[in-house]
Amino acid sequence: MSGLTKLQATLIIVVIAAAAGAGFYLSLSQRGSRLVVSTTTSLFDTGLLDLVDEEFRQKYGVEIYFIAVGTGLAIKQAERGDADAIIVHAPSREWKFMEAGYGVARKIIAYNFFAIVGPSEDPAGVGDASPLDALRMIREAGLRGDALWVSRGDNSGTHTKECFLWSEAGFDVNELRDEDWYIESGTGMGKTLQIANEKRAYTLTDMGTYLKYFKDGLIDLEALVTKGKFLLNVYSIMAVNPSKHPELNFESAVKLIRFLVSDEGQKIIGEYGVAEYGRPLFY
Repeated sequence: MSGLTKLQATLIIVVIAAAAGAGFYLSLSQRGSRLVVSTTTSLFDTGLLDLVDEEFRQKYGVEIYFIAVGTGLAIKQAERGDADAIIVHAPSREWKFMEAGYGVARKIIAYNFFAIVGPSEDPAGVGDASPLDALRMIREAGLRGDALWVSRGDNSGTHTKECFLWSEAGFDVNELRDEDWYIESGTGMGKTLQIANEKRAYTLTDMGTYLKYFKDGLIDLEALVTKGKFLLNVYSIMAVNPSKHPELNFESAVKLIRFLVSDEGQKIIGEYGVAEYGRPLFY
């Protein structure tokens, strides 16, 4: 390699290194004004988080970037350090996340209820049944060829709840997967509702997403099973432990937690949807 070529190569390397350093410095400078939150799709799809972002940005000058995924993936992203905080709804997974030292300052911020929804003709006749009896009836109808079930199948909080309900009803989801009436969408809550609607199938959903999609005319499924202690759906926020990932925006994550549990934040959550749907989507 000639001296000139070596010099050119050296200059190129210096320029690339300088550019990389500038990019790293830029990311550091922006860190305090941007907060990355990995969250469940069932919360994101309702539109509530857009309002939270708007109010939080006005109050603190920090923009929230929400990554909408299932609870399982949200937790994995946080463990990798790809999110400053998570908002999810699978308590058993949340405690494992906390016990492993990845999460701190867990606070419950909202709750609503799950529901089993399905076509108005209700081929399995679950209208007056308890959640567990309804699942047993849906399987019986499915084996007869009279009903379909659409599972999210995405390791989300809703999917975790569904697997729990099937187990309590006496079934193994791994075995149900091999039966023709049981369909896995592998998608978020909104898309799963639309697939169930197209197939005239039953599915488990949180009430917030269901009410929004029903009101917007995206689905016409009916909420058939809405009562029972098993259907409680609790949402919690956790900051990612700075001892695991000191580069993250822990300060803003704590501000968001305090904001959501404050009277102001709870008012935003509790009133969301009342004007449009006649009832809150969350409590």
